[in-house]
Amino acid sequence: MRLAFYAPFKPIGHPRLSGDVTIARDLMGFFNERGHRAEEVSSFSLEWIYWRPWLWPLAAHQLRAARKRLDSQGFDAILSYHSYYRSPDLLGPWCRTDDRPYFLFAPAYATKNRKKVKTWPGFQLNRRALLAADHVFSNKRKDHLNLARLVPQERLSYIRPGIHTAWFERDRKVRDEYRQKWELGDIPTVVSAAMFRPGVKVEGLIWVIRTCAELMREGLELRLLIAGSGPAQDRLESLALHQLGDAVRFCGFYERRQMHRFYSVGDVFAFPGINEGLGMAYLEAQSCGLPAVAWDHDGAPEVIEHGVSGIITPSFNGPAFGRALKRLLEDHNIRRTMGSKAREFVRQKHEINQNYRTMENTMIQICRQRGEKAS
Repeated sequence: MRLAFYAPFKPIGHPRLSGDVTIARDLMGFFNERGHRAEEVSSFSLEWIYWRPWLWPLAAHQLRAARKRLDSQGFDAILSYHSYYRSPDLLGPWCRTDDRPYFLFAPAYATKNRKKVKTWPGFQLNRRALLAADHVFSNKRKDHLNLARLVPQERLSYIRPGIHTAWFERDRKVRDEYRQKWELGDIPTVVSAAMFRPGVKVEGLIWVIRTCAELMREGLELRLLIAGSGPAQDRLESLALHQLGDAVRFCGFYERRQMHRFYSVGDVFAFPGINEGLGMAYLEAQSCGLPAVAWDHDGAPEVIEHGVSGIITPSFNGPAFGRALKRLLEDHNIRRTMGSKAREFVRQKHEINQNYRTMENTMIQICRQRGEKAS
């Protein structure tokens, strides 16, 4: 298949790395690795486009250029990623034809957005995209349930989120090297990772820092390693130094294909996941054999098997979050058992080449049916 790929919220080259960008890149990469040809046909973001009239001429120009490319270069189908009220897909519904099906991956649908003036236009445009799609693939159970209220069952599939597990293997050589270099010895070590952007990412890291500090005040020996970078770094470092002293280390930014090196040094991965859509870092850390501790706030429970691969605690409950971390840090056997099961859990249920194969087969079948009808 030759696929016209479009991400109306954040294009794959977006300078601000996030889970959205990571999933979009992995999605395109999967199809290309499988021998298809997925190409981004536009990098124009439609975020809040309906409230930005000064951008409408540019948006129209960009979408016309994308349609011209689709019509002239023989694309078999359109695959759009993450359409929702804030950035509804306009390209797919417009460029879909009888012999060129339109697929949506990881859209969202919430009727509450039709009740507000600010979000009503986006709700309607997103609804239009969902109804126009030949098949909708959801990667989040909550979204899947909401989508089922609008999209017929035969046009809706749930696809578990996935990662390339081969990219996230524990490197024992790196672990030994850096634990010696950073003088960690046998001290239980918490790792956390996020971009240091003001908002929920920074709030989550602050919870980790303060929770670790509270455990140390209770007499628990631990170390905290944090990976990431961003505008709030000075604030986080100042807080961490005050709360933890030399028990914390900021390890800088790691390219994704190098993150296994960072995870390998730790014993437990901790991050609350406030408003976290899915939290790919949870899958990455677990794949490297780390049990994960997170809140039940949003996406984390979908990628952490509570009591097996990690521990899910009530949101904004500091004592519960602390108890979960303490349990894993104090008990080496539980930590090792959960870490082993975490690795197995991700490989069995969240391997991208396994999970996305179902989507690929559905798309191939629909494209063939359309081709037969057209001929």
